[in-house]
Amino acid sequence: MALLDIRDLSINVGHKPVVQNISFSLDRGQTFGIVGESGCGKSLTSLAIMGLLEGTKINISGGDISFDELDLITMKPADRRRIMGNRMAMIFQEPMTCLNPVYRVGEQIVEAIRQHDRVSAQAAKARVVELLKRVRIPDPEGRFRSYPHQLSGGMRQRVMIAMALACDPDFLIADEPTTALDVTVQAQILDLLRDLQSQTGMGMILISHDLGVIAENCQSVAVMYRGRIVESSSEKQLFTEPRHPYTRALMASIPDADKDVDMLDAIKGRVPTIHETIPGCAFHPRCGKADDKCMHGVPPISRDGEHLVMCHHPQGGSAYAS
Repeated sequence: MALLDIRDLSINVGHKPVVQNISFSLDRGQTFGIVGESGCGKSLTSLAIMGLLEGTKINISGGDISFDELDLITMKPADRRRIMGNRMAMIFQEPMTCLNPVYRVGEQIVEAIRQHDRVSAQAAKARVVELLKRVRIPDPEGRFRSYPHQLSGGMRQRVMIAMALACDPDFLIADEPTTALDVTVQAQILDLLRDLQSQTGMGMILISHDLGVIAENCQSVAVMYRGRIVESSSEKQLFTEPRHPYTRALMASIPDADKDVDMLDAIKGRVPTIHETIPGCAFHPRCGKADDKCMHGVPPISRDGEHLVMCHHPQGGSAYAS
């Protein structure tokens, strides 16, 4: 039985669909990657899973979200709050906007622990110091008393990871966990997440723009474009045999370190906004392979084993082929 199972999930902003009929599942101890440009619905999907759309104009319009056989959509808010932050946790893109600037970072993690566990403030503080040590923050006792602005970007991200892991969750969403970090710190954060996952066996969704990060850390990958999963498969198959023109274009935009490159390949145009109506395949205005069928008909989903692609003309071979 999958730890997380999502079937035909659709999300609207008002009456405008922004995520449409996406499905995937995640097993314990596995990492599922979601990749795509900004505006494709990656973060909205994660917020829906975590139940963070309540009280907004964004709503789940259809589908099912099951976590360890619990129906997260029909679950009562009080019951849902008991597992959010406890069994399910999330690392957000920008820790500076998620950490309260007027409270010391250690106190914020203590609060997260005491929301779910009946422990004394002293016991919670000891656990937080151990967590800060676990995420490789030097001088954890001293950093416990620091305010967010007194920490570097990498340190704040480690604090966010410590907070997410405070109650030993079974499932973690890491939404762009290395955004705005330099390459060295990025590698340290990803190594840390891998180590913690191997120790705890938690399932993880990793959302990133960086295909290299996805390739190194995920067993399965979904490529999203304008609110739909246009291709999904195992990590190995996706990167060796990409079949959707969008996936191939993303990979072709990565420069080859062994070749001299005068100009980087780029995908023309941009992701359409929710206010734009694009008939047929949403990618067709940017696709060099588009024909009349692409412009007027919604692409079918074809399956080759676990490799799914949503395209009228799925391709094969190297992403760098002409």
